[in-house]
Amino acid sequence: MNSQQDPPTPHLAAPVVLVHGLSGFDRVLGVKRPGKEFFPGVRTHLEAAGNRVLLPRVSATAAVATRAAELAAFIRREVGATKVHLIGHSMGGLDARYAVSRLGLDSQVLSVTTIGCPHRGTAFADWGVRRFGRLTRPLFRAAGIPDAAFYDLTTESCERFNAETPDALGVRYFSVAGVVERPWLTRGWELPSRIVRNAEGPNDGVVSVASATWGECTAIWRGDHLNLVNWPNRRMRKAGEWPDRTGDYAALLGQLQRAGF
Repeated sequence: MNSQQDPPTPHLAAPVVLVHGLSGFDRVLGVKRPGKEFFPGVRTHLEAAGNRVLLPRVSATAAVATRAAELAAFIRREVGATKVHLIGHSMGGLDARYAVSRLGLDSQVLSVTTIGCPHRGTAFADWGVRRFGRLTRPLFRAAGIPDAAFYDLTTESCERFNAETPDALGVRYFSVAGVVERPWLTRGWELPSRIVRNAEGPNDGVVSVASATWGECTAIWRGDHLNLVNWPNRRMRKAGEWPDRTGDYAALLGQLQRAGF
C-alpha cells in the first residue's frame, strides 16, 4: 500500500517487462479519455523512479507457446539483447517461463516474478473444459479465435508444462499469490473460488496459493485475481479497505534490488 511511510521506489538498471494474462491487453483505448492499461497505475509509478517499463501485447487466448514466442519477439524488438526483468500476471507467468526456458531468453532475463500464476493449473480450468469444452471449441474455431489457452491452464497440462519447462540456471524466480475471502469475494468470483477452494484450498478467485507458489519466495497479497494487477475490488474500496497495488509492485522491485540487481 502507498503511504508516506513507504520506502522510495527502487530504480533498477534493467528494464521491467509487465506481461498480461489470459484475455489481457496492454492498453484499452478510451473514448474522449486516456486508455486504461492492464496494470493500471503500475507503469507510471515505477517509471516515476526512473525505471524503464515495457507493456507487451500477446494473443489473448492462444497457447502458451504462441504467446511466449510473441513475448520473446517483442523483447528482442524493443530492447535487443539488453537484460530485463519479467513480471507476469496469471498466464503471463507461464509465457515468461516458457520464453526463458525454451526460447533462449535465459541469456537476457535476469529474473521472473509471477503474480497469481497457475503454475500447477487451476481446478476451474479443469471444470470449465470438462463442462463446456465440447460446446465452445467448435464455436471458437468457427469464429477463428484460438482456444488453446483454456486447455493450457488445466492441472494436467500444467503438470506436463512443468516437466518440460524447467527453471533456467542463472535466472532468479519469485512469485506472488492472492487470497480473497468473504466479505471481499465479489459475485463474479464466487463460483470459481468455491471450485478451486474445494480442490486446492485458499485462492484469489481462480488460482490457488498452492498453484501460484513458485521460486525462491512467495508473497501473499489480499485480493482477487484482478486486484493483483491493481484493478480495484469494489467491496473493499467501499469499506475503505482497498490497497492501491502500486506500492506492492515497488516492493517487488525492492526485492530484486536486495537480490543484487
